[in-house]
Amino acid sequence: MVTVDDQRRVIDPGAIAITGDRIVAVGPARDLAHYRANRVIDATGGAVLPGLVDTHQHLFQYLMRGLGEGLELWPWLSDFMWPVTTAITIEEARIGAQIGAVEAARSGVTTVLDNHYAPTDFASTLAVADAIAAVGLRGAVARGMTGELTPMAAKHGLAGELFRYSNQEEIDITRACIEARPPDARVGVWPAPLNIIYVDQELVVNAVGLAHEKGVGWHSHCSEAANDPVFYLEEYDRRPVVWLAEQDLLGRGATLAHGIFLDDQEVELVGDSRTGVAYCPISHQYIALGVMRLRDLRDAGAAVALGLDGGSGHRLDMFSCMKQAVLLQRVHSQNPTESNGEEAIELATRAGAEYMGIEAGVIAPGKLADLVIVDQSAPHHAPLHRTVASVVYSTGPSDVTHTIVGGDVIFENGRCTMVDEAAVVEEANGRAADLVARAGLTPLLEPWRTAADGA
Repeated sequence: MVTVDDQRRVIDPGAIAITGDRIVAVGPARDLAHYRANRVIDATGGAVLPGLVDTHQHLFQYLMRGLGEGLELWPWLSDFMWPVTTAITIEEARIGAQIGAVEAARSGVTTVLDNHYAPTDFASTLAVADAIAAVGLRGAVARGMTGELTPMAAKHGLAGELFRYSNQEEIDITRACIEARPPDARVGVWPAPLNIIYVDQELVVNAVGLAHEKGVGWHSHCSEAANDPVFYLEEYDRRPVVWLAEQDLLGRGATLAHGIFLDDQEVELVGDSRTGVAYCPISHQYIALGVMRLRDLRDAGAAVALGLDGGSGHRLDMFSCMKQAVLLQRVHSQNPTESNGEEAIELATRAGAEYMGIEAGVIAPGKLADLVIVDQSAPHHAPLHRTVASVVYSTGPSDVTHTIVGGDVIFENGRCTMVDEAAVVEEANGRAADLVARAGLTPLLEPWRTAADGA
């Protein structure tokens, strides 16, 4: 049992007692032998971890799985994702979110922050939240807000139907979505000005004000590409995180995706305020963006956690994300001590829960009973010397036997328990084919492309 508690205990053999949605006791199996449960799950030969937390997703993008190969970030947005976002329907967004949520549950993810930005009307936003909740996951839909077209966005080819609402309409729709989800909803709604770089500054200020008013977090992309802070500096005479700090917008509840290209001052500002930063190592490599300053940000005090970032990762696999989080830092620094498996598990669990503002991410009395059980009896785990190393470097989604959210078993015996997986897959396949054609992306379906072909 890998607790990730304050003492970072690994208890072998361990036991956990759960009542309702909370953990009530944790310790060596012999110390909990007097408990009598309505149900006992025998995890002998496996490891129990806190549920994995995915802090930056675009679940609808999984309908485009396998497409978009070899594109840089801005073409990925303008030539690939923008056509999808302007063509996608509410039913396609719903099933895209649900196929992603099913994959998440199967891979031990218990909490997801889904940055959903197409379509973003009231009904579609709640349909996406309902689709995620139906699988049993915990989390929030960060409603992507673009507002009125800015000169920055137009200058760099990001104009179009995505900018369909006024700034005030964005706030009004998001407010209605937040109010439609009860305070104790397992999947809530957060304001998410889509990208600090190219949305209107007024929209960002008002979105954060709404988050504070409603007691929820807020989310945005920030400094993902090398040119992002350069463009922002040219437009506003300051770097983006400096502006956020000047407006008193940083702090707990503020979550920024990527943050690859922060300078020393911005790292200090993010760290001092305990702002959340989503580290997405797989997408950072896939789109060849760069390497986030993990060590500097964590040392400064930032709440850094892991995210998978939608379709650029092709599969929803937090175990691969943990492994890549370590390896990317090591190869970039050419230092094998730069990161390790223990840090990776912390980023995926304890740090993720802090980022999301939930009482989870740790196996300890009083915490939410969000857990994942992985089988370590297969040959790729043998011989099993260190559980932590085996979890980070050898484990995959196929090793997950149980995913538990708030005491509810949402995945076991190779299937999700709350939805019909086969029906979800069948619908996703059918709707994705229609969407690809309607978005004009049929040329991307070529069966074979060489590296020399380029994009």
